[in-house]
Amino acid sequence: MRLFALLLGLLFSLTGVSATVAQPVQSQPTGVVAFGPQRTERIEAELVPMSQWVAPGSTTVVAVRQKIAPGWHTYWRNPGDSGGATSLIWTLPAGVTADPILWPLPSRQRLMSLMNYGYSGAVLLPVPIHVPPTARPGEVLTLTTDVLFLVCSDQMCVPEPMTLSLALPVREGAAPLAKPWGEEIERLVETAPRPAGIEARVTRQGGQLILTAIGGPLSGDQAGADIVQVYFYPFDGGRIDHAAAQSGQRGPNGLTLTLTAGKDATQTALRGVLATDKGAWEIAAEPGAPLAGAQGGEALKPLDETTATPVKTGALVFLQALGLALLGGLVLNLMPCVFPVLAMKAASLSAAAHDPARARRDGLAFTAGALVSFLVLAGVLLALRAAGQAIGWGFQLQSPGVVAALALVMLLVGLNLSGVFHVGAGLQSAGSGPLSRLPGSAGAVFTGVLAVVVAAPCTAPFMAAALGAALVLSWPMALAVFLMLGLGLALPYLAISLSPGLLSRLPRPGVWMERLKGLLAFPMYGAALWLLWVFTRQGGVDALGLLLAAALLLALAAWLTGLAQAARQRDERPILTTICAIVVGVLALGLAGAAAGAARDADAAPQGDSGPLAAQPWSAAAVNAATASRRPVLVNLTADWCVTCKINERAALSSPRVAEAMREANAAYLIGDWTRRDDAITRELQAHGRSGVPLYLLYRPGRAEPEILPQLLTEGVVVDALKG
Repeated sequence: MRLFALLLGLLFSLTGVSATVAQPVQSQPTGVVAFGPQRTERIEAELVPMSQWVAPGSTTVVAVRQKIAPGWHTYWRNPGDSGGATSLIWTLPAGVTADPILWPLPSRQRLMSLMNYGYSGAVLLPVPIHVPPTARPGEVLTLTTDVLFLVCSDQMCVPEPMTLSLALPVREGAAPLAKPWGEEIERLVETAPRPAGIEARVTRQGGQLILTAIGGPLSGDQAGADIVQVYFYPFDGGRIDHAAAQSGQRGPNGLTLTLTAGKDATQTALRGVLATDKGAWEIAAEPGAPLAGAQGGEALKPLDETTATPVKTGALVFLQALGLALLGGLVLNLMPCVFPVLAMKAASLSAAAHDPARARRDGLAFTAGALVSFLVLAGVLLALRAAGQAIGWGFQLQSPGVVAALALVMLLVGLNLSGVFHVGAGLQSAGSGPLSRLPGSAGAVFTGVLAVVVAAPCTAPFMAAALGAALVLSWPMALAVFLMLGLGLALPYLAISLSPGLLSRLPRPGVWMERLKGLLAFPMYGAALWLLWVFTRQGGVDALGLLLAAALLLALAAWLTGLAQAARQRDERPILTTICAIVVGVLALGLAGAAAGAARDADAAPQGDSGPLAAQPWSAAAVNAATASRRPVLVNLTADWCVTCKINERAALSSPRVAEAMREANAAYLIGDWTRRDDAITRELQAHGRSGVPLYLLYRPGRAEPEILPQLLTEGVVVDALKG
């Protein structure tokens, strides 16, 4: 979201108004002329002055006044774990300059495991304005600023760009305070955090940062002796864990704060605001040993904990997420990445068609496997998110090791369906041979697990919104959303398995089932080949060579296992064959591990396929550059393991009609490849309420927000969007 806000801010600046010069007074009154507030349904804002006029060569203060609607908030200079700071781009008369915002202390806004810093209600952001000595009394200085607010609620964030103006007359002499905001602006300026001669050091101790500060107003003979509350607001995100508790201790000449290190913590200066119940000051803590005189006294409390405003999640959002998750899980059954595993269950369903008890058992076991797998994936995803990792749905397939393991599992399943070996000793018979199924409930559970794992690359329609909501809900609600996804995936098979009337319509077991089993092996081989291709894109050809050797040895181990199983059915004892199968299998696993290691060390970076379209790598800077030149921008956030992405790229984005439409529109085409982990792409997905690919964005000249195209593209959709 922060990246999105910065992008809009730069775009807004590039399309802003031209500079306004000083103008002589005509029929203007001698007081301040304000151009009035700007309003949206979420925020009202205007420029307001501290003084009634300005003198040549003086410094005055104006403020951006915000009146934020109930339930919404804006952000401090460091927004915390999410959000984006308010930005100002000034257009000023010649010689007039503006300083940065004098940021008032923010409130703390907690959302689950996240902590944000921001403002709600009425807020003034003071800005010092320097007037040149050449300004002539009788002139009017028109100040204009392009403001970008990121206004958020517990459900959504909305960028709100505005252009605010204020006319200040130039007169000789000291100016009285302007009404109605002058006194409040003056108070904010006087109390704004600023350097105060405090010496500070930061020391890294494992996962903690020990911040010590002495001198200045912290000395024992000044206000420092009476300090009982303290809190540190860092200027830079990621340096500390914003949501973690801060513990403090007072010393004779200062104080000590123990902070939890953030993901970007390094041994460099830690800058921020040291806020206490006796004042707030800017500090820059250099790396070094703790300072003497900052410890040994009483423990300090967190500053005014009541300012940590919890952001509550509405029940309506939760219910909507549950409904979308159920629909998304149902549609997931139609996505290409799930077909191979559902082919396994089709064979099992046919085999159990005339055994209702067995069909019910398999249906419930398959559902249990799917639900448990969704819970496990959701738990890992939420835990990594809480630890500060920028990941999204399908994160497991960004690991070459996981892709290699899945490819080998798909190969084994295919060999099992082809009859090379059999899983379990007691396969039931039907007609002339073994059924095309894994034995018992364990096989049904395994198939449910496998269905979820291979379904992860797909983000079906309705599913994206549900996942996006789940990642900002409280963890019990998020887990419920993921469970609903699993139920949607398993529901068709479960419904058929619990419907004797539907089952009775299927043909009785016979020779056709053996043939069906052999036929359904080929989707599994196809899935294995696809995963090998993904692995190649992630790790290069050297790693692929190792993985192919592992696959060959694994196939040999499966064939030896099949020989041993056949020998046991003849009441023989195939000891040597069994030992060889084990040895070859272990060698295969060793080679697979080496392949995964080689892939992790590979320098090869995957590149998305652009087809006939001339594509460039996606980045926020590339979007800014293209929009600055007044070109439309089509952004394709994709991954090689995303089957839906590849189908869209082949069916729609490789179309000659689309290429011609792109040329006619002079559009830029940017590809963000998420095949391997990329935190910038993850943040861009999150900025648009998504947790996985595909995501297609169309930026139009003169518009701050992009259009989000459907997840299932046709060439007509893309062409119409480019012409719209």
